[in-house]
Amino acid sequence: MSTQEQSAATATSEPRSPDVVVVGAGTAGCYAAATVAREGYDVVVLERKTETEAGHIACGDALKGADAFPEAIPKSKLEPAFTNTGVDHGRFEIPQEDTVLEIPVPGELAVIDRWEYGRRIIEGAEDTGVEFRYDTVVKNVRQADDGRVTGVDTIRKGDPVTYEADIVIDAAGSLSVLQDNVDFSDSTFDTNVNYSHFCSAYREIVRVEEPVEWDDALVFKPTERAAGYLWYFPRTDTEINAGLGFQMTEEPMKLVADLKKDLENRAEFEGAKVEDKLGAALPTRRPYDSAVHPGYMAVGDAAGHVNPTTGGGIAGAAYGGKYAADQAIEALETGDFSEATFWEYNERVMEHFGARYAALDVYNILSTAIDVDDLMGLLAAMPGDKLAEALYSGSTDIGLKLKLESLIKSRGHWGTIWNLYQTKRCADDLLAHYEQYPTSPEGLAGWQDRRDELMENVYETTGAEPKY
Repeated sequence: MSTQEQSAATATSEPRSPDVVVVGAGTAGCYAAATVAREGYDVVVLERKTETEAGHIACGDALKGADAFPEAIPKSKLEPAFTNTGVDHGRFEIPQEDTVLEIPVPGELAVIDRWEYGRRIIEGAEDTGVEFRYDTVVKNVRQADDGRVTGVDTIRKGDPVTYEADIVIDAAGSLSVLQDNVDFSDSTFDTNVNYSHFCSAYREIVRVEEPVEWDDALVFKPTERAAGYLWYFPRTDTEINAGLGFQMTEEPMKLVADLKKDLENRAEFEGAKVEDKLGAALPTRRPYDSAVHPGYMAVGDAAGHVNPTTGGGIAGAAYGGKYAADQAIEALETGDFSEATFWEYNERVMEHFGARYAALDVYNILSTAIDVDDLMGLLAAMPGDKLAEALYSGSTDIGLKLKLESLIKSRGHWGTIWNLYQTKRCADDLLAHYEQYPTSPEGLAGWQDRRDELMENVYETTGAEPKY
């Protein structure tokens, strides 16, 4: 008996048959569902958490791109969750150099109450006609003989429930369990994914007695090892999202203990009270080369739609959800649920943010092979606006005058500067290649071959171990 047949035998309840099933009620899932439902289609979102806990997600709470969201859930619906719209820059603390680097951040910033935001995107999706089913755990994915995904088998409060659908949208988060159960052998869906491409993170919501002086800044600080960083993001001047994370390729950090130690050494947190604790994994990798398969698309964290240098993923998830939904609508209108129909979703992701994120991942790779003290010394010598440009665009250009000034300030780190310069050239080449992402599934293999050649240059230049 096949896996699908075994699942069918155990799923004894009457199957549900919406047009689209979305797994996961986070940002990507809600925007995908709302976009499809607005066109009059039957959409069900399956969420493993209870109705009370839905939307409660571990997050740094910082939102870049707060000025724009897809139209399916209007920004006005979300604005009450924006608790601090006065943040306008990053504050990078470098203890090794006894330096604080103020970094301007392009675009509109905000810090949010993530749980309130989560509730509001769910309400926004419900306003469009989306049905939410809570306490629902997906156990398996259904596939037809030709490989097309046709639904999911779930357990809800102990009872098996089957959902048959024309399209399944996987918004189930990092290392999605759905992807463990789909046979992708006959599609372009990216299966070159493993735990080492992810970061383990933990955050606490901490209330302090006196307002912090840096309530207009996102505070970053390196951990003792290069593989991680701490953050302090002010929801308000007395309510701080404090957290840290580390790359899963490295020796595990004691997240709770390490965060507590740093909090205890900061005077502004004396007498502070912890109001909430939560941990999660998030991708720190390039976006999936392809996130489509017949009858199936992955979005948000489940497709690597996260800035790999900052961990920011809300804006990318919202737009990734919209782009997938647009192709789902086309498929429902034409009755064609093939990769070719869904392919434009891949193209739009790469054009909007995917190419940039892939280039930024090059600097993550560099960080695994560079001495942390050298790196911090170099960062302390860099112009803040140029560092910001590199962090958010994947590339930057420094004029001759600034080059000379930085060179003088960074004496002792010239070897690292040369390495960074060579790495930047690799990142630029990779960015240019991603801007030539193929227009059909047939072009993907050739495009990947050239991309992999460019990645070999990255590893040779940085001295890092291959990541993919």
